[in-house]
Amino acid sequence: MGERAVDLPQVIPVFPLDGAVLLPGGELPLRIFEPRYLNMIDDAMAGDRIIGMVQTAGGEKSRPNLAHVGCAGKITSFNEASDGTYLITLTGLCRFALDGELAVRTPYRQVRAAFSPFAVDLSDEDDGGEVFEDSRFARALKTYLHRQNLSIDWQSAAVAPLESLVNSLAMGLPFSPAEKQALLEAADLTERTEILTTLLEIDAQNWDDDSPTTLQ
Repeated sequence: MGERAVDLPQVIPVFPLDGAVLLPGGELPLRIFEPRYLNMIDDAMAGDRIIGMVQTAGGEKSRPNLAHVGCAGKITSFNEASDGTYLITLTGLCRFALDGELAVRTPYRQVRAAFSPFAVDLSDEDDGGEVFEDSRFARALKTYLHRQNLSIDWQSAAVAPLESLVNSLAMGLPFSPAEKQALLEAADLTERTEILTTLLEIDAQNWDDDSPTTLQ
């Protein structure tokens, strides 16, 4: 990816948003409209363009606790709409462990980020994972998409890097915040694929359980 863990900033601004996770290499489109986060984007664009995406973990609604793992991303696309909102694309760089929140004067929150536990995210090496075609993962995905009345380009999926496919689905499918956090925190691609497959299978099981029973 071009970065090393030691090259990433130790302090980053964060955008707390439940239900939205960023994964390394993934692209997350965001519409920014709150003044404090418009300020955050202005500051990021004037600097290294890096912000952290993080979910919340309980606490006060006005200032919720932050999940202990998030993902840093770089603003790779920026447009200002006619109404003053920002339309950005955030490209995932590396996950981080929250190593404390700073007392700051900025209207947005900033944290100390520890990237070294997730240095694998910055490696170009393929960490394995099962072959997509005819795998348990592929079967679970086909069942899930069929029952959700969704479709994908299966030819493209079959030749896509497994990591790109898994991360895109983990980010894009409508899982709960807790489920998305589990996908984010997976140790490696193999574990993330296993978690994703299990979630798809659970959804299929729930669908079967909710189906009406036919009496003979």
